[in-house]
Amino acid sequence: MPFFDRKRKSNSVQMIVFLYVGMIFLATLLLKLPIFHNPGVSLSWIDSLFTAASAISVTGLSVIQIHHIFNQWGIFFLTLLFQVGGIGIMTLGAFVWVVLGKNIGLEQRKRIAADNNRQTLAGLVNLIINVLVLTLYIELIGTILLGTYFVWAGYHQEWHTAFYYGYFVSVSAFTNAGFDIYGNSLINFAQDYFVQIVNMILITCGAIGFPVLIELQSYVHHRRNKMKFSFSLFTKITTITFFSLVAIGTLFFYLFERDLFLQDKSWHEAFFYALFHSVSSRSGGLVTMDLSLLSAPTMVLLSGFMFIGASPNSVGGGIRTTTFFVLAATMFAYMRGHKRVKVFRKELMDDDINRSFMVFFFSICLVFTAVILFIWTEDLPLQHVLFEICSAFGTTGLSSGITSEIGAAGKLILIGMMIIGRIGIINLLLFAKKDGRPSSVAYPKERLIIG
Repeated sequence: MPFFDRKRKSNSVQMIVFLYVGMIFLATLLLKLPIFHNPGVSLSWIDSLFTAASAISVTGLSVIQIHHIFNQWGIFFLTLLFQVGGIGIMTLGAFVWVVLGKNIGLEQRKRIAADNNRQTLAGLVNLIINVLVLTLYIELIGTILLGTYFVWAGYHQEWHTAFYYGYFVSVSAFTNAGFDIYGNSLINFAQDYFVQIVNMILITCGAIGFPVLIELQSYVHHRRNKMKFSFSLFTKITTITFFSLVAIGTLFFYLFERDLFLQDKSWHEAFFYALFHSVSSRSGGLVTMDLSLLSAPTMVLLSGFMFIGASPNSVGGGIRTTTFFVLAATMFAYMRGHKRVKVFRKELMDDDINRSFMVFFFSICLVFTAVILFIWTEDLPLQHVLFEICSAFGTTGLSSGITSEIGAAGKLILIGMMIIGRIGIINLLLFAKKDGRPSSVAYPKERLIIG
């Protein structure tokens, strides 16, 4: 009897976890193949596993220099792994199913919903098509812009080389994979604001979430046809929170570094250093400077932003922007003496509030535990360890420079955090969920002293 027909079958979330873990192990095996390597180089099993997990989770942390290890075929294979991790295994699989003219059953729809962290099964097929079309469209534009500019600006003399690099940078930025092909991320472009702006736009498109992009597409369509359009509460909250965090990160990055790293920089250099790394800390993982030069307050600041991460239904990880917004809105409402949380003339559901606090609490415990284990096994400074753990959990990929120096135990801890960051805390909590009848027994309620 087929596995999915067994009486004790896996739930949708468990199947998603098994698929991602299976894909990581398959990618580990493939990345070991000599056909993907430059002549005379090899890749250890633990480094292959780390690279596969980082690529599938679109994190970008790396213990190797990919341009030293992998040839063009290997690098192209990595970009395919970025797409799988960024778009989602079930989304890509369902798209192929639709192209082949097959019907998507209820179980498949549940798995797609779980992979995209959605609570409803409605509109999943349209979502899949829109996600794929938007992804290809945005990455194509990014490739054309960067490839053409690389030739025009003299970075590369040959068109095919320029577009090869443009394609990799575009895919890496949009999927928020954070891998670099130059060996030093985007430090070569620290003074090139055009390349930085294009990358920031690509990172933002990937991190702000596919539902927001789809609604923006609908808004443009309605405007052209002079039709009324109203953005959903999700899009309003996500957009405001996302760009507010970018603005706050830019401001505090400048304040913390103005007398240190930024002291000899012009106003526009200081602005772009602060803005770019604030955007990249959402989930991008690309840098235009050596992060080990940052002060401790700035590193802790960026750790906090990576912990928050990107938006739901995006390519990024972390606790997500909506979780952070709900936490802040709930505390603000409580301080004002309100029993209900109201935003944009809408009232948040108690279930969403409870889930937000549950995600936050579990994430804090998870990061705290990972930091302790990491320090125990690697004996490294706390601020660097916290930075690396938050980067892995937020699937960001920013590094203080210690990733390439850690041992096998530290690599396994980061691999676990990257996988959890990609799967999501809610899915992780639902992984062990067992279907059962709700209890009909009610007990007396009693108040506790809190705080």
